[in-house]
Amino acid sequence: MKKLNIFILKSYIGPFILTFFISMFILLMQFLWRYIDDLVGKGLGAAVISELLLYASVSLVPMALPLAILLSSIMTFGDLAEHYELMAIKSAGVSLMRIMKPLIILVLFLSAGAFLFSNNVMPYANLKMQSLLWDVKHQKPEVSISEGIFSDALEGYTIKVGHKSRKTPMLYDIMIYNHTADNGNRDVTLADSGTMIMTSDKHYMVLTLYSGVNYVEEYEKRVRWTQREFPQRTTHFRVQQFAIDMSGLSFERSDESLFKNGYAMLNISQLQYTTDSLNKRYDERTDKYVDKLTTTNYFQKLNLKKEDSLWLSKTAIPVTTNLDMDSAFSTMTKMDRHNVLYRALESARSTKTYISQSVGDFERDKKIIKRHEIEWHRKFTLSIACLLLFFIGAPLGAIIRKGGLGTPIVVSVLCFVLYYVVNISGEKAAKMGSWPTWLGMWISSMVFAPIGAFLTYKAVKDATLLELSTYTDFFRKVFDKMMTNRTFAAVVNHFISEEKKAKAKLAAELERKKQALFNSFNQNGEDANA
Repeated sequence: MKKLNIFILKSYIGPFILTFFISMFILLMQFLWRYIDDLVGKGLGAAVISELLLYASVSLVPMALPLAILLSSIMTFGDLAEHYELMAIKSAGVSLMRIMKPLIILVLFLSAGAFLFSNNVMPYANLKMQSLLWDVKHQKPEVSISEGIFSDALEGYTIKVGHKSRKTPMLYDIMIYNHTADNGNRDVTLADSGTMIMTSDKHYMVLTLYSGVNYVEEYEKRVRWTQREFPQRTTHFRVQQFAIDMSGLSFERSDESLFKNGYAMLNISQLQYTTDSLNKRYDERTDKYVDKLTTTNYFQKLNLKKEDSLWLSKTAIPVTTNLDMDSAFSTMTKMDRHNVLYRALESARSTKTYISQSVGDFERDKKIIKRHEIEWHRKFTLSIACLLLFFIGAPLGAIIRKGGLGTPIVVSVLCFVLYYVVNISGEKAAKMGSWPTWLGMWISSMVFAPIGAFLTYKAVKDATLLELSTYTDFFRKVFDKMMTNRTFAAVVNHFISEEKKAKAKLAAELERKKQALFNSFNQNGEDANA
C-alpha cells in the first residue's frame, strides 16, 4: 500500500505544481492588463515593478489554489483511467476511496495551509500591495517631449518642439507657454534651439535656451476693466537658463500605516475585534439618533412666545398634560389655525430632511460592518473551497477518463467559473444586505457540497455519467413505469386514438377535394370537345 500511495502522490504532485503556476500566470496577466494604464510611462524601476508583481501574486493565491487543485485532480484521475491504471488497481480489490486517501490527506494539509496563509500572509501582502499600488497610481508620468506636439509633461509649462536631434540632446524650434502664474497665455518664449537636462538628484530639470525672445503681456489689476491696458514686454536673449522643480516626479513611498486599518489587511482576531467595535458604535449611534428624533422632532417641548402665552391664558381651556388637541384646535381663530398648521408642516419637512440625511450615514456604516464580516468568513471559505473542488475534480477525472491538458482544462474551467459565479453572487447579495453574511459567503459551499458527494458516489459505483445510453435507459425506464399505470396509459391511448381519428378525417377530406378537382377537369374537357 505504501508503493500505491507514493505512486498516487507522484502522479498528482507534478500536475498540481504545473497547473498552479499556469493559473498564477494567467491571473497575473489579468492583473497587469487591468492596471497597465497606471504602470506605463511613469519611469518606474524594475525593482518597483517586481515588488508590485510579487505582492499581486500573493494576493492571487486564493483564486489560483482552488483552480489548481480542481484541474490537477481531473488530470491525475483522468490520466489513470485513460491508461487503465485505475481499472487495474480496482481489479486488485482496492476501492476508489482507498486510492483517493493519500490525496485527501494532502488536500487537508493544503486546506490547513491555505487557512494559515489567508490569515497571516494575505493581510501583510494586501497592505504592501495596496500601499504600493496607491503610490503607483498617483505617480506623475515621465517627462516625454514629442516633435510637433504641445506637451504639458512639465508642471506649469506647455512646450512644443519642432525637431529633436537623434545624436545630441539638442532641441530646435522651441515654443514655451509659462502657466506658473495661472493667468492664461500671457508669457510666451520662442527659441531657436535649446537643451533639457535632468539634474543628478532628479529634483530639477535645467532648461537652456539659445537665440530666442520672450513675450510677456502685463496685467494691470488696479485699473477698471474698461480703462485697463495690457502693455507687452519683449526681451531678446542669446542664452537663457532656468530650472524647473521636478520633485513631484520622483517615486516616493507613502506611509503604510494609512492603510493598515482596512478590512483586507486584518487577520481573524483583528476582524472580530473591529467588527464588535463597529457594531457597538453603530448601536450606540442608533440609540442616540432615536432619542434625539423622539425628543426633538416627534415630541417637541412647548416653547411659547409672550403673545402665545397671553392668548392661552385668555382661553377657557386649562393647560394640562392631557390636553385635548381637537378641542384646543376648534377654539382657535382661522389665523391661529393657519399658523399652527404651517408650523406643523415645517416641522414635518425638517424631520423628513433630517431622516433622509441620516439614512445615508447609517447605510454607509452598515456597509463597512458587512465588509468586515465578509472578510472574516473569507478566511474559511478558501480552505473549504480547496476541499470541495478536490471532491469534484477527482470523481470527474475518473468518470470522463481523459488526461492531459485538453478535456480536463475545459471541464475544470467550466466548474470553476460556475463556482466563482455562485460565490460572487452570494458575496454581492451579502454586501447589499439582501442575504445574511454567512449565507452569502457559504452559498457556494452549500451548492457544491452535494454535487461533490453525488460525483464521488457515482465514481465509486463506476457510473457512466457521460454516456448517452445512461440517460436514454433512464428515461425509457421512467416511461415504461408510467405506462404500467392504467390511468396514464388510458390518457395516452385516448390521445393516440384522437390523433388517429384526426388523421383519418384529414385524409378523407383530402380525398374528397381530390375527387372533386378531378371531376372538374373532366367536365371542362368534355365541354371543350363539344
